[in-house]
Amino acid sequence: MTLAAMAVMMPVGADTCPSSTTCPTTVTFAVSSGDGLTITVPNGPVSIGGAEPGGLISGPIGTVAVSDTRAALSATWTATVSATSFTTGAGTAAETVPASSVFYWSGPATNISGAPAAAFVPGQPNAASRQSLNNPRTAFSKVSGSGNNSASWVPTIEVDVPAQAVQGTYTGTVSHSVA
Repeated sequence: MTLAAMAVMMPVGADTCPSSTTCPTTVTFAVSSGDGLTITVPNGPVSIGGAEPGGLISGPIGTVAVSDTRAALSATWTATVSATSFTTGAGTAAETVPASSVFYWSGPATNISGAPAAAFVPGQPNAASRQSLNNPRTAFSKVSGSGNNSASWVPTIEVDVPAQAVQGTYTGTVSHSVA
């Protein structure tokens, strides 16, 4: 074989090592990330029942899920929940249930992936730890770990119906976000 033929057969930048030695080749690959950090909430409207003035209404609103496909070294996140006032009719004082009378508890995770269970922390694990939605509250969080992960939960909304509330279907918004 001629020297010109050998040059054609060898890849560009090839290493040549003498016998009985290790000849290294550096290999690389990429780990890609997905769509990022997302939250999925139930489609509305969701009805949680009814009660008379001065009564209590309580019910689940459906599954809320966070998906973290950022493939991050520190894959932590916090899901937050807030609510508007709930109104009926013209929204007068008697036709309004303020957000301070709307309570939330996340309950435990119903499904998790990508990290030990201890990494996922419910904001309100049970009814005794319910919180008023007059301010944004932590609904759920992931406090440690890396890589892709997900969690879902089925929160409960509880409404203390004011004694002066009038008959009607009250509508408001419960909003979740994740960062």
